[in-house]
This record gives sequence, C-alpha cells and structure tokens, in this order.
Amino acid sequence: MPILYAIAVLFIMQMLGEILVRLLGLPLPGPLVGLMLLLAALVVRGKTPKGLHDTTNHLLQHLMLLFIPPIAGVMQHFGRLSQEWLPFLVACIAGAAITIVVTALTFHWVLRRTNGSVS
Repeated sequence: MPILYAIAVLFIMQMLGEILVRLLGLPLPGPLVGLMLLLAALVVRGKTPKGLHDTTNHLLQHLMLLFIPPIAGVMQHFGRLSQEWLPFLVACIAGAAITIVVTALTFHWVLRRTNGSVS
C-alpha cells in the first residue's frame, strides 16, 4: 500500500466519521468516529496493511508538529485563558491522567492477550 493510498484511507475514514456525526447528530468529534471505523475495519480484516502501518508510524514520530496550530489558537485567546485558568488546568491534568490510565490498562490487556509477547 503506497503512502498516498494510506493517507487517502485515513482522510476517507475521517470524512466518513464527519458524515456519520452530522447525519446521526452524535455528540462526538468526526475524526474520533472515523478512527473507530478504521479500527473496526482493521479488526475485521485481521491485520494492518504494511503501507498504512508505515505511514501512521511516520505520522506518530512527528506528532508534536500537529499540535502547533492548536497551541497557537489557544494563545490567541490568552486573555480568556488568564481569567479561566483553573478549569483549564484541571481539564489538562485530568485529561493527561485519564490518558495515562487508559493507556496502561490497554497495554496490560494486550500483554495478557498475547501472553506477554508484544513486538
């Protein structure tokens, strides 16, 4: 699977997620629904195509670059952020804590399922 095909698959899944969210009025972000659709497709397929695996690994290596636009957007609203810093701080800490716990539980589940042989 060439890189362009893999990126097209990611964008198509995101678009399908956006369409489903708007049609069904779901209270979820479209890209999240798209990722769930991609996960379902990969589970049904049984394995990840090599091109998709390589492309997503490359994207993950440069993930910090994807955070620059949202950070710049937050800085444009610095006045409001300075007024509402406590809820923002609590949301950041709670979000990070939940992410760490869910990641650890998922890793533990994968280790049990694969008898400790994760490669």
